Amino acid sequence: MRLVILGAGESGIGTAILGKKKGYDVFVSDFGKIKGNYKEVLIINEIAWEEEKHTKDLILNADVVMKSPGIPDKSPIVKKLLAKGIPVLSEIEFAAPFTDATIIGITGSNGKTTTTMLTYHLLKSAGLNVGLGGNIGKSFAWQVADNKYDSYVLELSSFQLDGILKFKPHIAIITNISPDHLDRYDYKYENYIASKFRITMNQTEEDYLIYDANDEAITEWFKTHTTKAKLIPFSLTKTFSEGAYIKNNKMEISINQEEFTMDTEHIALEGKHNMKNAMAATSVAKLMQIRKSTIRESLSNFQGVEHRLEKVLKIQNVQYINDSKATNVNASFFALDSMNTPTVWIVGGVDKGNDYNELMSLVREKVKAIICLGVDNKKIIDAFGNVVDMMVEVDNMNDAVRMAQRLTEKGDTVLLSPACASFDLFENYEDRGNQFKQAVKNL
Repeated sequence: MRLVILGAGESGIGTAILGKKKGYDVFVSDFGKIKGNYKEVLIINEIAWEEEKHTKDLILNADVVMKSPGIPDKSPIVKKLLAKGIPVLSEIEFAAPFTDATIIGITGSNGKTTTTMLTYHLLKSAGLNVGLGGNIGKSFAWQVADNKYDSYVLELSSFQLDGILKFKPHIAIITNISPDHLDRYDYKYENYIASKFRITMNQTEEDYLIYDANDEAITEWFKTHTTKAKLIPFSLTKTFSEGAYIKNNKMEISINQEEFTMDTEHIALEGKHNMKNAMAATSVAKLMQIRKSTIRESLSNFQGVEHRLEKVLKIQNVQYINDSKATNVNASFFALDSMNTPTVWIVGGVDKGNDYNELMSLVREKVKAIICLGVDNKKIIDAFGNVVDMMVEVDNMNDAVRMAQRLTEKGDTVLLSPACASFDLFENYEDRGNQFKQAVKNL
């Protein structure tokens, strides 16, 4: 069996290792340059590879192809493979049959990383033998090749779900759905929503789907579709006999005739959106039979995720917050919503078809100045130019942070929450967040 892998990033290299171990004839092809450390792994494992090209004759003879989530279906080589009827899978689809571990799959436009990390923290703190993978950390396929975990917590992007056929998690979570990556879905929101719901398409009556019962896109989907999975909703406003909700500042969860309650003030994560993430993760912990005392302790000591509403420093009584992971409007909505002081907002980058209107009331209420940090800031200026007193354009992080310091008074907050991708000025959102943190430390 010939396994061809397109893209030699974390998921590609992991799949190559697993494929080789399972007796496939493996070939790795990357249209860009392969990083040195990954190249070494390929050479040590005697796996054939090429870089800066896709040689058709070496690819179109595949029995099965795993493509990196970053490569769109519209790319010429993928089109040729699909035209020949060669299956093109995601890493998740390829690796899942080689493990009998319990899989918890988490997707959503926002909150999925926090929910994934918190779920992993809850299970690991309880002493479970659990792996963390998917869109985060070490490749799932690589872990399946090298480790013997009893459970996996996987963060799944819509691109990874697009490449599944039979994959099914025992427990699935959809944190929420809001417009994102529409450039990859022909600018049709319904295509993106359908992509997220692929997480439950193979689930059976034995499986569970945990979801936000207040989310408009999710609620609409349920009006015309069904899943066989047992439904566990969570909500900030509704109550359920089976599900999770917040009532009188208490998180209450009822699953399989078992109750769990905890005062929200003892939960380490702050903000309404994080209460939702906590309800989703705790629902998994309940399904996995984790003791109540362990759940309470884990929820109260969880550190949060880097680059997601991360408090950096307080300088002259001004709080600097790094929310570089907010790469879409909905994520910035949650960030602005959680601000309790006058805010200088650093925003901008590569726009993925953003509609800034939904932020208008929050900007009016909370934002005193906007610093545009992007190559093209026209949409942001058009949207908010008349709404805030001060609007400044900069093209590097040091200028953004110095300007923010000038515009603040005691008691204010400086929030980096870009609502955009980072590729115009930075390598990725981590690089953007790290540059922000360094610039703040240099003040």
